[in-house]
This record gives sequence, structure tokens and C-alpha cells, in this order.
Amino acid sequence: MDATLADPLVGRLLDGRYQVEAQVAMGGMATVYRAVDTRLDRQVALKVMHADLARDEEFVNRFIGEAKSVARLSHPNVVNVYDQGRDGSYLYLAMEYLPGRTLRNLLDERGWFPPREALAIMVPLLSGLAAAHTAGIVHRDVKPENVLVAPDGHLKVVDFGLARALSMGSQTRTGLIIGTVAYLAPEQVTGAGTDPRTDVYAAGIVLFELLTGTKPHTGESPLSVAYKHVNDVVPAPSTRAGGIPPQVDQLVLRATSRDPNGRPSDAGEFLRSVHEVMRSLGSDWPGQATAPVAIAVNDWAGYGQQMQPRMGPNSTQVLSGNGWNNTAAEPGWPGAPGELTRGEYQQPEPRPRRRIAAWVALAAVVLAAAGVGGWWFTMNQTKVPSVAGLTESAAVKELRADGFTVREANAVNNNAVKAGSVIRTDPAIGSKVHKHATVTLVPSAGPKTIKVPDISGQQLSDAEQALRSAGLTVGQVHKVASSSVDAGIVLSTTPAAGLSWPQPKPVAISVSAGPPLPNFVGQNEQAIQQWASQNDIQLNVKQAASSDQPQGTIVDQSPAANTPITQNETVTITVSNGPPEVSIPDVDGQSIGDARNALQQLGFKVSVKKFGWSNKVFNYSPNGQAPKGSTITLYAAGF
Repeated sequence: MDATLADPLVGRLLDGRYQVEAQVAMGGMATVYRAVDTRLDRQVALKVMHADLARDEEFVNRFIGEAKSVARLSHPNVVNVYDQGRDGSYLYLAMEYLPGRTLRNLLDERGWFPPREALAIMVPLLSGLAAAHTAGIVHRDVKPENVLVAPDGHLKVVDFGLARALSMGSQTRTGLIIGTVAYLAPEQVTGAGTDPRTDVYAAGIVLFELLTGTKPHTGESPLSVAYKHVNDVVPAPSTRAGGIPPQVDQLVLRATSRDPNGRPSDAGEFLRSVHEVMRSLGSDWPGQATAPVAIAVNDWAGYGQQMQPRMGPNSTQVLSGNGWNNTAAEPGWPGAPGELTRGEYQQPEPRPRRRIAAWVALAAVVLAAAGVGGWWFTMNQTKVPSVAGLTESAAVKELRADGFTVREANAVNNNAVKAGSVIRTDPAIGSKVHKHATVTLVPSAGPKTIKVPDISGQQLSDAEQALRSAGLTVGQVHKVASSSVDAGIVLSTTPAAGLSWPQPKPVAISVSAGPPLPNFVGQNEQAIQQWASQNDIQLNVKQAASSDQPQGTIVDQSPAANTPITQNETVTITVSNGPPEVSIPDVDGQSIGDARNALQQLGFKVSVKKFGWSNKVFNYSPNGQAPKGSTITLYAAGF
């Protein structure tokens, strides 16, 4: 059964004023409806709190107070709150109706944004937050899901107040931070209190994600991610993606400092820093005609007809401050709002209101509760199935089986999806669209490949930076002994320079460790002691338990010969104490042959000195004991 039809609020006149038309989204804390304000004859989005929250009087009182504060906030980059009320067990907010999509939707589609586009997106986001901070309001849940992109490209921040009301109430809700854990400031995790710098931290994480397409901290559980915010620094975006200038890195690192005192004091100060960085990059401001930063606004499929753009079916809409009065702009900030600390914000110029009957009848837009995950802009019809990761042919088959018309776009590079598989769809997977709508498949052309630069002959640090600048990933560093190249100088890469290599695959580096360690085995200890002193090598001398080698001869070494070695490294050598002493038997009177055999069996060598014709031994030397392997001389005489 359709959930909308089963909902008891649908069709009801709430609080004697709001005609509830349809349920659009349901989350952990609220359900969102499309409704008509019968007094003012306008569509609104109604957010109705769940019953368990509405029964908590402490939460209700705090929620009402926060709603009143937010309702007084008026800024072109903040979604307006029109009304707050209670009808029996139903606690609700009435908010501005805005068709569009969220910044999360755009991130999912684009993956990441170049630095200038990312900074341009931050300008209206921070402008809205700055207005709230000036009014004494802290958002506490800044994330891409809470930034709405209207069909004309206008950005608005949504969902002020609920996070504070819930966090200060008596309700204890399992999993409250799961949806926003990636953007939590350390002080939110530790319970140390929040202020505008908490929003600055979250906005810094959003900028990191815009630049890199990834979140700085991930983990096996929400709790592990939360504590990474407390214990780990946010890395520079340039460590995750190429082409990011140092001043943009510093902007992110300052905003995401674990110490609140190290961050901009509020969104206004952060915004001014963004402006300064954009000027240093030679960027044009949003709103300038010379080089607008634009976000493509698709046909918003799912509403039964295509919304006609102002400039033609394939035009783009400018993402800007929307209606900032340039006469109030700070010098050097074209199109920007006036000094944010004054708390005075220019209202946008009145816009002609376009009433398209079919659009108004079919469009549904809501502001979902914290935990719903953002705005959804579809009718309750049918969802685009999840075909990401499938081969093109399999995806086409599944979509056609569901009644969709399929169009295949040109393949694009994607480092995470193998060639021939589907990256995404347009409309996005999970979107509610008309049956038989056209769904465009975007297939992967495989990872982007980059030509490996020649970094041989460079210092290791310079070579690693050269690989990163080229957009490649630095892999393992292997030290290789070399008699001809100084230590620390790069010898080669794997793959070799000049070859095209997938961007996400690491490039291994071979670097010289200097001359190899010589072979000490068989050499005299005193000679090696002299060599070690001349080459700044420490010797650790051990005595061999037993050895047939002459005393003072090296019989083993560690590391082995030809191993890379560095100055002050310790090399262990094992030195022979000489062969063991063996008792010499009495061979006087024996024949030369018998005496030789007896001595050789004991490990001695034998020499013979004979006088005359006799074969009888009359003497031998040495006698008593002698080292195994030494020579025994036999004397034989007779005439």
C-alpha cells in the first residue's frame, strides 16, 4: 500500500490552517509533508516531529524557542521558517517551499569540484551561516544534505534549530549522530560545548569533501569516526587530490583545527578568508558576469514534465549569492554581502513569479528531518533501481524490464569503477520518477591514466611531490645499494617513466642507499676494524663457538654482503678463535704409512723427512697437542 495513502495526516487540515496533501519523506525524528497554507494560499513544507519527541515537554519547549529564533532569521541563503505550532500530538514547522536538490545530490553526481568551483559554492553557504551566527544561532548540523540547490542554482542552508533542541532535551536517542558523524567537531564528540566555531569546523569538512570527493575521516563504526575527529588532524586536501593550491589547503586546515581557538571565530571570518583565497587565485566572484561559476541544473525528471530553463534546454544556472545588493558589498567583494558582523543583510531584488500550473500541481519539495538525509524532490511513483556497478548491458536490461527508456552517455573516467560498468544514472539511483521516464546511464571508462614523469636523479622528497603534482599516488619506497649514485637519490620508478598508469594505483620508487656492504667473510678482523672506522660503520664483534678457520678470521656477517647500508649502521661480524687443540698420538717406531694414517684421521696434515733407506719413524714434531688441521712432521732414518 502507498505510505501516503495510509498516513493519517494526509488529507487533514492541520491546526485549522494547513491542508496536508502528501507525505514525501520519513526519518528518525520527523515526517515531511507537502501542504497548502489555506490562509495565505501558498504551498509549504511541513515537518512534523515524531510522537515520542512531541511527548517530551522539555524538548517541545526548547524546540519552540529555537523555531522562534530561526523564524526571525531572514537571509537569501537560509530557508525561511514561516510558522511553528502544535495540533494535539502533532508538533510541526511550516517552511518555505523550494523545488530543487541538495549539495549531496550534486556531489554524488560530480564526485568533486575544482578549487574555484568549490570555493564559489562555499560563499553562499557561509553567507547563510554568517547571518545565523550574527543572530546568535548555531546550526550544529552543517553538511551537504542540509544545503539546498534550487532550480535556478541558488543555495540555501536548511534545518537550523532541531539539533540544538534535541541535544539539550532529555531524550536519549540511539544513533543520533550516525547521519552527521562525518562532520562533527571534536567539542561535539567530547561534550565540551558548541559555538559558531563548531559550524566552521563542519563547513571546513564540507569544503574538504567538495575538493576531494571524500571525507577526511572514515572508520568501521560511527564511534570510531567520531573519535578520529578528536584524536586525528584533518589531512590537507592536496594529499587526496591533485591540483589543489597551498592556500586552499591552509584554508581547510585552519577551519578544521581540533582546537576551536585555531579556527575562524565564526562563518563571517571564514567567508572573508574564502574571499581572500579566491582573490589570490584570480577567481571571479559568484554573480559576476565575467566568469560565473555554474552548476548544471538537470531537467528535474520525475515531475511529469520538464521545467523549462530560462536560456534554453541545455543551459546552466549560475550559482551565486542571488540577489545580494552590490551597493552594500565590501570593496573588492563584487556581489558579496556587506560586513557580516553588522547583522544587516540586504534583501534580494523582487523576482517575477512564474506560475506554471502543471509544475505547481506536480512539484513536491520538502525539508526532511535531521536523519531523513536531505531534500527529496520526487512524486510517489517509481524509483530508479540501483544499477551502479553493473555492466552496461545488465543495467540496460534491468531498467528496460522496469519500463524505463534507456539512454547511454559517453563513458567517463572513474577511479573506483571498472571500465564498462555503470557509475551513476540521471535521474539519480533511488529518485522517484514517472514510469517510462528516460534514464541516462553514465558508464565508466576505467581509471584515469597519467603518464609517469621521469623523477630519476631527484631527491626522494622532490620526486614524491612530482608524482603527486602529476596526479599519481606515491607507493612503496625501496632502498637499493648503488656504488655510483649518492644515497637518497631516486634511481627509477615502477612502472618506468613515460608509461601511462592508472591514477589510483601506487607508483613504487627505487632510491639509492649508497655503496653496498662489502663481503667480510674470510678477511682478518683487524683489517675490517680499520675499514669500519673510515666509513662510519659500527662493528659488533661476536666469537664463533667453533671454527676450523685461523684465529681472527671473520666467518659470518650480518647484514649480508651487498646489502644497502647507511652511516652509523651497526654490522655484526663473527670471528674465529682458531681450530680446537687435538692430542697428538705417539707414532715412534711405526712405519711411515701407519703413522700418516693415524694422524690424518685426527685431522692433521703430515709431512715426512727421511734419512737413509729405513721406513721406521724415530721422531715427530710437534708433539703433545696441536690445532686441528696443523701439520705434523715425521722423521725416519736407517742405513
